[in-house]
Amino acid sequence: MRQSILFLSCLVSFAAAYAPSFVPNQNVVNSIPKNVRALYNAGANSATRSRSNSNQIKMMPIGVPKVAYRVPGSQSADWVDIYNRLYRERIIFLGSEIDDELANQVIGVMLYLDSEDTSKPIYLYINSPGGSVISGLAIYDAMQHIKSEVITINLGLAASMGSFILAAGSKGKRLALPSSRTMIHQPMGGAQGQAEDIKVEAAQILRIRDNISKLYGTMTGRTVQQINQDLDRDNFLSAHEAVEYGLIDRVLENTKDQDTQL
Repeated sequence: MRQSILFLSCLVSFAAAYAPSFVPNQNVVNSIPKNVRALYNAGANSATRSRSNSNQIKMMPIGVPKVAYRVPGSQSADWVDIYNRLYRERIIFLGSEIDDELANQVIGVMLYLDSEDTSKPIYLYINSPGGSVISGLAIYDAMQHIKSEVITINLGLAASMGSFILAAGSKGKRLALPSSRTMIHQPMGGAQGQAEDIKVEAAQILRIRDNISKLYGTMTGRTVQQINQDLDRDNFLSAHEAVEYGLIDRVLENTKDQDTQL
């Protein structure tokens, strides 16, 4: 028995002195050769530097493209965003959901361009899913208020109030690209609160719907009854169908003899 205990104690002492690599032991001398240790340290430092450099890499921010523009009389050109540059050429983009902020910006640009020169038209490019009816009507009223012609061009999708603004362009100059689509439907809204407040809000929505139908009828030449029937649900129209319906006047077809795209 005593011999067995002595044998086990010797075995434990031998194992502690051996110290395998996965057991940390401060008292054991490192038996790794110096050249192997140098290679290991070099690889570890390289990996550390790579991780540090990868953390320092920053992507270039993607924003609105800028172009050089020299103000008349200025000695040097300044970098302005491309939409600001197009404003100076009387081109406006309506390319997002219509809300009060966007409507105020579009109206402000139209008023400024009209004050500069009323003999030149304003080009309004539309690619919008629609939005606020009140904001859209504000843009419509501004288009009717200014003296400059407003040429509307549909590219992409002119839906809801986007189609209304598209049809509000100057007669004979409401255009669309071949692949564009137009969607018309009745105004949508919601209300909550007391019963009387909901009743008032519902009456306002019905009044706005009747006003929209009358204006659509004036712009397309169709009866109010037919407009109400067509606005009952989402009604999608191709570019040529929009011409037949009266929302636009012409489709801008490709005049090239051959298609050069691959």
